[in-house]
Amino acid sequence: MLVQEALLAITPKHPTTPRSLQQFLFSLFQNANTITKTSQIHTQIIINDFTQKNFIIVKLLQSYLSAGHLHQAHQTFAQIKNPSTTSWNQIIRGYAGTDTPGDAVYLFDEMLASGEMPDEYSYSFVISACARGKLLQSGEMFHGRVLVGGFCSNLFVQSNLVNLYAVAGEDYGGVKNAHKVFDEMLERNVVTWNTLVAGYVRCGDIDGARKVFDEMPERNIVSWTVLVSGYASNAECKEALGLLREMLRARMELDQVTLVAGLSACAEIGDLKMGRWIHSYVDRNWHIKNKNRTVRLNNALLHMYAGCGVVDDAYELFKCMPLKSTVSWTTMISGFAKQGRGKDALSVFQWMENTQDDGSKPDAITMLVVLYACSHSGFVEQGRRIFKNMNKVWGIEPKIEHYGCMVDLLSRAGLLDEARELVESMPMEPNDAIWGALLGGCRIYKNVNLASEIAQKLGNLNLDDDKAAAYLVLLSNVYAGAKRWKDVADMREKMVELALKKPPGRSWVQIGESIHEFLAGDWNHKHGSLICEMLLLVTVEARLTGYKPDVYQAAQAYVDP
Repeated sequence: MLVQEALLAITPKHPTTPRSLQQFLFSLFQNANTITKTSQIHTQIIINDFTQKNFIIVKLLQSYLSAGHLHQAHQTFAQIKNPSTTSWNQIIRGYAGTDTPGDAVYLFDEMLASGEMPDEYSYSFVISACARGKLLQSGEMFHGRVLVGGFCSNLFVQSNLVNLYAVAGEDYGGVKNAHKVFDEMLERNVVTWNTLVAGYVRCGDIDGARKVFDEMPERNIVSWTVLVSGYASNAECKEALGLLREMLRARMELDQVTLVAGLSACAEIGDLKMGRWIHSYVDRNWHIKNKNRTVRLNNALLHMYAGCGVVDDAYELFKCMPLKSTVSWTTMISGFAKQGRGKDALSVFQWMENTQDDGSKPDAITMLVVLYACSHSGFVEQGRRIFKNMNKVWGIEPKIEHYGCMVDLLSRAGLLDEARELVESMPMEPNDAIWGALLGGCRIYKNVNLASEIAQKLGNLNLDDDKAAAYLVLLSNVYAGAKRWKDVADMREKMVELALKKPPGRSWVQIGESIHEFLAGDWNHKHGSLICEMLLLVTVEARLTGYKPDVYQAAQAYVDP
């Protein structure tokens, strides 16, 4: 029922006093679920001269803010001659949740200048704004005011202080300060505990996060999700999936954030069985609740199938997706590219180019995976065209990673002179990845002279030990291919002299519910001897079919420099 109709309905039978009319208008806010209804109530407030009645104006501000209309809320607030603390709190709260949380701090200062005294809600909202904007210095000042004002025992104020230090504090020092505030709290709720867990996750201390998680007297879905996501984002994927199983045993319902984190972990370690189970869980539970999968969840499923190597399953899912984002297209192209199916990757990219949806335009990452597909499938002409059209057609300025893909493409195709010219024409200084791509081409085509020049370039860069070792091994492989054994020996001697060791390659395979990880040169697996026997049989069969392994390069992985 519209506000005017409601007023007409009561007026003939119930002559209204100003007080009863205020109460009636106040009650209408319960059903003010649209901006139209809120505006109608606002009109009646103006007509009946209630614009200075703080208790009804506070409700009006809440209604505007709940509908996401901060501008109208601020205009309304600006008309109040003497705003109460509660009115100030509402407008501060509104700005605290925006992209300009510093405005909330400015309004708080205005409140103090007006003579109005802040309460615990004022401090909760302004400290929340400081956390959102990472305004640590301002937050520390408000922390001091909290102590002076006697609000240090308030649960909500202290919870926001924990969040402030966990979010705005620098690295581990911030979470230590957050934990200090947490330890001083006489009362805590699950939100406070979750905030501290998230703080440890944010600074990369997953062990610290797990310790706090294990101490929690009660947990909710957020508690579990924060830690699962933390494990997944820190490449501790086995732990993420293990916690996901614990979560199921605790009869916790998985939400979208948890499922996305779990699918990401499955993709990272190739746990297809668990990934399929999550997919079935989503279909089963979403069907019961009559919900549609979001684009984000579909993208996570897509990434899982592509990451587990079953790219055809990923493509079937992709084709059925009613809505596709740029991430969807990029993930599908990347899936094909990593499987060496460059033709299919370019086919999907062409489909993307022909799509009129503004939400599916390629971005810099899309162009990177398309160039990667060209590089690993030898599509030189297509790569040149796509690289040229990046800026011309899509307005995407090539970054050093795009140049790296082009150098890699040309180097793999044996066009080493063109690749070198491209490096020299780059608008930025080439990094080790650029020189490494060119060096890889030198190894394939045995161009020792160019490789030696690149080695000098790499020597001028400040590389960490792992990268330096990798490039020395690659250069050693170039010399070995040209049978320059003295240079090979010199490279190995240099690695010994610098105490460098190339990080071993690793791979994993899933058998049943177990994931077995292997490192090059590692003989510690319980079935190591049987595995080596099988590898020998495979190698013999490969030789019989005409395969000629690069013996020296393979041997390098097993030799300690």
